[in-house]
Amino acid sequence: MTRESISSIATALVVGGGIGGMATAISLAERGVRVDLIDLDPEWRVYGAGITITGPTLRAYRRLGLLEQIKKAGAITNRTRLFRHDGTHLHDLDEPVIEEGLPATGGIMRPVLHRIMQARVRELEIPVRLGLTVNHLASDASGVDVTFSDGTNGRYDLVAGADSVYSTVRELAFPHMGPAQPTGQGCWRISIRKPPGLDAGEFFLGHDNPCGITACSPDNVYMWMLTRHEPRESFMDEEELHAALKALLADFGGNAGWIRDNMTCEDWINYRPLAAALQPRPWSRGRIVLVGDAVHATTPHLASGAGMAVESGIVLAEELANADTVEAGLAAYEERRFDRCRDVIESSIAIGRLQLEHGPPEEHKALLEGALTRLNAPF
Repeated sequence: MTRESISSIATALVVGGGIGGMATAISLAERGVRVDLIDLDPEWRVYGAGITITGPTLRAYRRLGLLEQIKKAGAITNRTRLFRHDGTHLHDLDEPVIEEGLPATGGIMRPVLHRIMQARVRELEIPVRLGLTVNHLASDASGVDVTFSDGTNGRYDLVAGADSVYSTVRELAFPHMGPAQPTGQGCWRISIRKPPGLDAGEFFLGHDNPCGITACSPDNVYMWMLTRHEPRESFMDEEELHAALKALLADFGGNAGWIRDNMTCEDWINYRPLAAALQPRPWSRGRIVLVGDAVHATTPHLASGAGMAVESGIVLAEELANADTVEAGLAAYEERRFDRCRDVIESSIAIGRLQLEHGPPEEHKALLEGALTRLNAPF
């Protein structure tokens, strides 16, 4: 697909080689910008279990030209089923197809998704420098002077900070912003073989600790569980993680119960506390702009963090292409993204608060369906 070129900038630096950073780099490069991409990890790795990909996220990946690769490497379904925690079926979520030929929902292993995006970065011949971040940024009317962490320097027409919830670019250039705030919940994740007969995404509600299962390939799933976060002085080792998650699943039936009964210490298990932040405006300062978790970090309740990051990378490039000046393009990007990202974050936090307060499954379902319906709107 031919993209309208960006005339206001010729060069850009994208800081952060995760989902949001790669989406931004790809979108800018496809519109004729010479992009450099840097990432702090010297091996450009990604850790983690699977990732749920909702219809809106699949739509964004279609805009990047990566939908077919994701469908081939992941698992696509057309419904999500709601259960009580004991395995009693409650309801199937209404998840209409939002574009012709676009699946309603699905999942993929996060490292696989990263490899698909990394392959596109290489195909576009975007230079990637690893083990590197920025130490100093100085923006003026025509560009940004950059000092890298290895002591080298560069100058770019635009710098996009997509360097995670712990963004260095945000710390350097946006003093009116702050770190993401804890929500009081933590998230458990386990990667495991697929339970027999599972053919849709599943949510288990009505328990202090709701959980869900997403198929990520023909043979594998990941399960998440949300709990009240209890701070600890030390990290849990693999055996502690296994024993703790197994105990948390004691009351569950259905496929969640199957995972409890079949999980072993060989299965990848992770726990982390949740935090979120919609950073205050403005999202740009001179020729420096923020994208993804650096500026709109959310929780996993709507499975939309990755989707929001991809959308933001696409929209940033679109608005720069549509505008006569960088300043106008950055303002249009922010205007187009702020309310949508706010809705995702506020809805996710509201669902988490309802879970902490042991709200009824029906109210949980209403919040979830309402937010997902709004997400279906064009971005």
